[in-house]
Amino acid sequence: MFLLNAPQIQAFSVFSEMPESFRRPQRSAWADANRGGIAADSFLEGPVFDDAGNLYVTDIPWGRIFRIDAAGAWTLVAEYDGEPNGMKFLEAGRLLIADYKNGLMLLDVATGRVEPYLERRNSERFKGVNDLVFDSAGNLYFTDQGQSGLHDPSGRLYRLRKNGQLDLLLDNVPSPNGVALSPDERVLYLAVTRGNCVWRVPLLPDGSVSKVGQFFTSYGPSGPDGLAVDAQGNVVVANPGLGYVWLLNARAEPIVVWRSPKGTSTTNIAYGGEGRRTLYCTESVSGSILKAEAPAPGLPLARLR
Repeated sequence: MFLLNAPQIQAFSVFSEMPESFRRPQRSAWADANRGGIAADSFLEGPVFDDAGNLYVTDIPWGRIFRIDAAGAWTLVAEYDGEPNGMKFLEAGRLLIADYKNGLMLLDVATGRVEPYLERRNSERFKGVNDLVFDSAGNLYFTDQGQSGLHDPSGRLYRLRKNGQLDLLLDNVPSPNGVALSPDERVLYLAVTRGNCVWRVPLLPDGSVSKVGQFFTSYGPSGPDGLAVDAQGNVVVANPGLGYVWLLNARAEPIVVWRSPKGTSTTNIAYGGEGRRTLYCTESVSGSILKAEAPAPGLPLARLR
């Protein structure tokens, strides 16, 4: 019988934890809906690095954006009436935020000003946008998750072209979450949280998608969340509920499994550090940022301009 090589099992270390002065151990509308009413002092998501090596993260229940410097010190950049999740830089100094409550929002990191970028589609509100990624041509791919799941497989994947045209690529996803592109940008990987899997979405030259398939199947009480791709085309999958982050090869075989020392809510990931060789992960419930050395550098993230 043929057996796959066992993946390397490695542990994350803790890079930084949210200071007590920023924690809010009280109920919120977000926690009532998503954490069973438990008081959540924070819930971190959306890690992304700027050109100076600072890490930005979102705090969903309290509508906050933080900057964490290379020494692990935290600064509050913005606080507003929203539920920010995934983030990517639109350009230097301006972060595009996937906000569950408001749609796509734009943050000026120098001033802390947050303003709408795309709130609705044809006057209809989004279900609840979640994560996003740019391609090298300036097209933006983002997920509209809402409360979709196996009971309601109506989550959406959109492409916002640089000219402003909004394309609905998929509308049958049971909880679309993280998105990442292959190095040649011919394939989009889509985390399907409530389906406990990652889909492979071929992007065709005419702008359509076809032969969408299931690339990776996970297990456990929650499913894949944040995604990233390294320079070798391997796919990184943050898997809350398990406290794992998987590094998968092109056949979806695990190469490395990183485990969290701080809890099981490993929600999202970003490459940073010298040469983008360090993988950072949000452990959302504990308010921690984890890190581990990666075998290959992460792909540089594209921007609109």
